[in-house]
Amino acid sequence: MMSTTTEPKSSLWDKVQSVFQREPETREELLDVIKEAKEKALIDQESMDTIERVFQVSELRVRDVMIPRAQMVVVNKDDDPEDFLPILIDSSHSRFPVIDDGDRDKVVGILLAKDLLKYFHNDDEEFHIKDVLRPAIYIPDSKRLNVLLTEFQENRNHMAIVVDEYGGVDGLVTIEDVIEQIVGDIEDEHDIDEEENMVKCHDEHEYIIKARLPIEDFNERFETEFSDQDYDTIGGLIIAQAGHMPKRGELVNLESLQFEILNADSRRVHLVKLRK
Repeated sequence: MMSTTTEPKSSLWDKVQSVFQREPETREELLDVIKEAKEKALIDQESMDTIERVFQVSELRVRDVMIPRAQMVVVNKDDDPEDFLPILIDSSHSRFPVIDDGDRDKVVGILLAKDLLKYFHNDDEEFHIKDVLRPAIYIPDSKRLNVLLTEFQENRNHMAIVVDEYGGVDGLVTIEDVIEQIVGDIEDEHDIDEEENMVKCHDEHEYIIKARLPIEDFNERFETEFSDQDYDTIGGLIIAQAGHMPKRGELVNLESLQFEILNADSRRVHLVKLRK
C-alpha cells in the first residue's frame, strides 16, 4: 500500500512572511510587495486602492486640491448677519473666511456657521462678528498634503488659507479636501443617496447629477444627442469638453447646457450641477 503525505496548508502568517521576506528599498518596490500581498489575498482590492492613494497624498501639494480664490465663499466683517446669511445657506458650508473691506487678501478670521445660532436664537443680543471669529491658519500652496493632514489633526483645524510667495491669497483648503484624496469622495449636502436616482431635480432648469451617469441615460432624460462612442459617462464628456481636469466651481458648456463642477478631485469629476 502506497503511503501518501499531505502537505499542511500555509497559514496566514506563512503567507505574510513569504510576501515580506525581502526588504523593499524604494517606494516602487514597496508597492510591488503590497500588490503581491493583494494577489495572495492577504488584502482586498479596496485596501489596495487606499494604500496606493496614501502614497499619492505624499506626492500631492495643496495647490492640487485647494478651492481657488475666486471660488471661495466669503463673508465681509462689516456686513450684518441678515445680509450674509442667504450666502451661507446657499453654499451649505460650515466654515467661511471673513475678509476686511471686500479684499480677499485680507482674511481676518474664520466664521463657523454654528456660532451664529445663539445670536438668531436671542433677538435681544447684539451681534459682533469679531466676538466669534476663529483665527485663520495660513499655509503655502507648495505644502504636501500628508504634512497638512498631520497639522490639521494636531491643531484641530479644519480649514487653512492658501497663500502664494508674495503673501496673496490663492485659495483655501479643508481637511475634507485632503481626506477625500485617501478615502475617495465624502458625501456632502449635495450628494445623492445610492438608493435614489442619479439625477436630482432642484427645479425645471437646475439639476444635480452624478458624473458617472451614462451618456445614454443622460440623453434619454434630457432629450440630447451626445455621442457615447468615445466616452461612457457624462463626467467623461465634460472632461473632454474642458480639455483638462476641471476643478470644483468651474463651468463647462455643452451646447445649450451649462455644467458647474460641484465635486471633483485630481483624477475625476464626481458631481455636477446642470443648468438648462
